[in-house]
Amino acid sequence: MDIDKEGCFGWDLLREGEENVLRVNCEQCSFFPSIEDNPLVMSKLMDILISNQGVSRIIFYQKRDYEYDYEQTRLLTEVARIQNRLVKGGFAAHRVFGVNAKADQRYVELQNMVHNVLKSDPVSAFVEIKRIHRREVLRLESLPQEYVERQKAYVALLEGVARVIEDSRLVRLAGPFLAGHKPGDRAVYRELFRPITKPDFMFTKLMAAFPAEAEEIDSYTVKDSEVAIFRVPDTIKLLYHLTPPEFRLSEEKYEILDAARSIISEHKPQKSEFVDPERLRQVFSNVGSDLIEELSSSRGVKLRNSEVGELTRILVRHTIGFGLIDVLLQDEKVQDITVNSPMGMNPVFLVHESYEDCFTNIIPSQSEGESWGSKLRLLSGRPLDEANPILDTELVIPNARARVAVIGPPLDPSGLAYAFRRHRDKPWTLPLFVKQRMLSPLAAGLLSFVIDGSRTLLIAGTRSAGKTSLLGALMTEIMRKHRLITIEDTLELPVSALKELGYNIQSMKVASAMTRGTTEVPADEGIRTTLRLGDSGLIVGEVRSVEAKALYEAMRVGALANVVAGTIHGDSPFGIFDRVVNDLGVPRTSFKATDIIVVANPIRSADGLHRWRRVTQITEVGKFWVDDPLIEKGFRDLMKYNSETDTVEPTADLLNGDSDILKAIAGNVKEWSGSWDAVWDNVLLRAKMKEALIGYSDRLGMPDMLEAGFVIQANDEFHRVAESVREELGFLDSKRIFFDWNEWLKRKVKKASIASEV
Repeated sequence: MDIDKEGCFGWDLLREGEENVLRVNCEQCSFFPSIEDNPLVMSKLMDILISNQGVSRIIFYQKRDYEYDYEQTRLLTEVARIQNRLVKGGFAAHRVFGVNAKADQRYVELQNMVHNVLKSDPVSAFVEIKRIHRREVLRLESLPQEYVERQKAYVALLEGVARVIEDSRLVRLAGPFLAGHKPGDRAVYRELFRPITKPDFMFTKLMAAFPAEAEEIDSYTVKDSEVAIFRVPDTIKLLYHLTPPEFRLSEEKYEILDAARSIISEHKPQKSEFVDPERLRQVFSNVGSDLIEELSSSRGVKLRNSEVGELTRILVRHTIGFGLIDVLLQDEKVQDITVNSPMGMNPVFLVHESYEDCFTNIIPSQSEGESWGSKLRLLSGRPLDEANPILDTELVIPNARARVAVIGPPLDPSGLAYAFRRHRDKPWTLPLFVKQRMLSPLAAGLLSFVIDGSRTLLIAGTRSAGKTSLLGALMTEIMRKHRLITIEDTLELPVSALKELGYNIQSMKVASAMTRGTTEVPADEGIRTTLRLGDSGLIVGEVRSVEAKALYEAMRVGALANVVAGTIHGDSPFGIFDRVVNDLGVPRTSFKATDIIVVANPIRSADGLHRWRRVTQITEVGKFWVDDPLIEKGFRDLMKYNSETDTVEPTADLLNGDSDILKAIAGNVKEWSGSWDAVWDNVLLRAKMKEALIGYSDRLGMPDMLEAGFVIQANDEFHRVAESVREELGFLDSKRIFFDWNEWLKRKVKKASIASEV
């Protein structure tokens, strides 16, 4: 087998960050370049390593790239140094055998072990040298006296060579597998060497093999990809193992994809084309599909329509898309994805809905990270450079959308790093949160009542507490007859989905507080602009900076007229007050424009291994305090989290009707004015309806009943029924309202069941 011809084992040593990467060309080789399976590959590689010190990573490239990481490379470089040292100086067999050494079979045997076998099969070389040593020790007993000294010298030489090889890390790691080892058996190398593979057309590396000694605890499919969850020894994190279709293709399909990528990558999309990413993907899909059909036809490869479609999706994913990040974002169970710098050395990490923090078998390369940065700059119209090392934007791909945060040099001196926050495909709803135990039914009923009362709310919490999701769920409680305006610096609220559901909603995108040098309107100007856009509710994605003053202007103007709501970082009502007044410069008197603060925080298990999102506090802000609402009792908790029951529960103040905000809402409704019982009855009615939706959904196996489309219909029907009952009876009879609403619900469920059967 000739492995020296052009295109087979030509090599380059490249500098990538702090690493020296050896790239070995095996495109013309008639075999797979596997160190663990092929002794010739190992031997040839040793020759390269002997002449090149300091290699930290090895990549063989063929139709796929086969990459051996630093730890595996270190095993080989150490053996290469040992072999070189033995040959050049430490191996002095000729001194033992004298001038006629080459005529001595023992010399030839040892020379072959050190010069040849040690490079191609170091474990067998060690085992054979130990065997030779035992044989020669036995010969000492039967040799004439005149040959004993030379034999002792030979035995000592064998001991020295064996000791040097035995001290290598590779042989030490192979120790448990040496019993019964037969020369030439490469099973031991398959235990020690597991290359990361990736096709030519990809930049991302993937550890395709399942980890040794790992326990599979779950598996499922995401579109055309396979996901397996493993419990791995020696780490508390679980492994999220992804096998996308691009790693299951035949060699013919790899060649077609590689050729298609080379052709299609010659077209560099212009900035104007990224204005409509969905259309850009469609154009590339059409072009890619035609190209793949043409290439397969010219190569005599017959592809079914489904196969052309699969190859087209892969091609688009790895040209204008975001590679395997696209696949991860399409997994509805994935919540957060982080890619740390320096890229090419670290796996992707993620937060899973069921398994929390996981590491993955995906390792994006540095070039891929730079490609993502370029695409995000074009998509967002925002800079990402040394003057602006932070980029906040949104990403929309088929079947998924996400918020993306990027940091780069000089803020991150080792390169680019990414954080993707995946948004739910459909808007969250209060019944969904009740089912997830983030809220109690009563809390959902209370918040629904407050929203209908057009109050001002701040949704507070720490990072990853679910603030934006909860704000989106509250938007589904607003009647569709009202107009809404949303303001965000990064589009996260479910505006598009709500538009499709019939909402009168206008989205505004403003400049990020962390970005300079853009043409975007500052957030405070955007908020003030909404006051000139007519009678509208105002939803602010996140209160971060100078826009806080403008938001409180809107709150004061919008009080008793429209809902004004937003999210803010903070873990308690006083923490919000402190941040808004002392950090963001809002006057104390303006802060009183806040009616309700909802605090959501992650709750951790005692062992620290698990966490759950929970609403921990619903607090009203009083109006009769001067300097410090905490000392002057300006905060009144309506509901508080109880760790024993793992739910948010009503306080005595709420049960006794000691709520100025709820009374103020009641004061604007003739039927409720002066009657706390009527108010409380309406809150309980709303809670009961949320419970009824969940009950029907669970019993009938109809999860879509908790999605925004159905929940909004149910809310609209509640208002229609309430109006009808009030007109008929002259007052809001909760029992009659629930009965009529429940009858409507039964009819809807029956109709949906018949439709599904058909």
